[in-house]
Amino acid sequence: MERRNFLRTAVIGGSAAAFGGTLWRGAAFADPAQPAPGPYGALQAANGDGIRLPSGFTSRVIARSGQTVPGTSYRWHSAPDGGATYADGAGWIYVSNAEVSPSSGGGASAVRFNSSGTVTAAYRILGNTNNNCAGGATPWKTWLSCEEVTRGYVYETDPWGVDAAVRRPAMGRFKHEAAAADPDHGYIYLTEDESDGRFYRFRPTTWGDLSSGTLQVLVAGTGTSGPVSWANVPDPAASSTQTRHQVSGAKVFNGGEGCFYAAGTCWFTTKGDNRVWAYDATTSSISLAYDDSLVTGGSAPLTGVDNVTRSGSGDLYIAEDGGNMEICLITPDDTVAPFLRITGQSGSEITGPAFSPDGSRLYFSSQRGTSGSSSGGITYEVKGPFRS
Repeated sequence: MERRNFLRTAVIGGSAAAFGGTLWRGAAFADPAQPAPGPYGALQAANGDGIRLPSGFTSRVIARSGQTVPGTSYRWHSAPDGGATYADGAGWIYVSNAEVSPSSGGGASAVRFNSSGTVTAAYRILGNTNNNCAGGATPWKTWLSCEEVTRGYVYETDPWGVDAAVRRPAMGRFKHEAAAADPDHGYIYLTEDESDGRFYRFRPTTWGDLSSGTLQVLVAGTGTSGPVSWANVPDPAASSTQTRHQVSGAKVFNGGEGCFYAAGTCWFTTKGDNRVWAYDATTSSISLAYDDSLVTGGSAPLTGVDNVTRSGSGDLYIAEDGGNMEICLITPDDTVAPFLRITGQSGSEITGPAFSPDGSRLYFSSQRGTSGSSSGGITYEVKGPFRS
């Protein structure tokens, strides 16, 4: 990769360090978030895109699977999944994974926007890979695309489509889901989508170069909060024993999904128990930001937790895999509420939430759209008065 000139605390798509000095939460939580009215008010009736949004917000369709992206000649991939944004001069780029087999177009694509938000190009940045689910942005402006298959790889890709994608075996071979770069401490955090999955971190030998380094797994007791430690994974290639089974005492996480690092904390979700976790990288401790089984006074608004991102205000946005097809937000005040709902697509899931670099637009996809098929994916943009 050529784009190696960066500040250690650089922000990619609003994902790393500059959030107005807000350090949301700290070494410990009070209690997991509880339902409350959202900061943007009630959801309005579904608009022409079939999306229920708060007053003042609008949506548009950016791309549909199997169709050319409007304004380009590029055919958008099937089953859009994890995504991220990158500043591109006065414009920006949104990247998106394809969670399908190599023969069906597995890999990742990108859409480029100018300063006014008009699509100017779309193109492939990774191909011939398998079930690329989520991933994560790096501070040196690459996209880590993760294969969600047994002994899957992480691929480092160029959002500009100039440099060839590179396989990164040092980051371990397992059922990869998402990745989150921590430039403050020099780690990449990794989730694993298995019912007995683990939570990992990779320390590159040289920050900014993922060709070599040390893979570790989180070790802790059976509880949901408190200090944790890390142990080296003896064989990241999983040549004889699955990666998650190599370290005795490694903590089990039920179906690891999205993860996102900002302000000293890595948030990650587990779909098997509908939890949002927080790893405090400074104190090396974990706690729960949300647990649907601990919701009191009504039904849980957030179920089927999946991809996660964070806005400049410190709000977490969590996409649902199923559920009510909502993106819900958890505020710094420990409240949880729906932000939007896609109607008429119960056979799908919401994927790839990511804010434009200026925080004014939110991108995401319905992976299977109204058809319930991987070929029916729809990628959206929502614009409005997001809190900053």
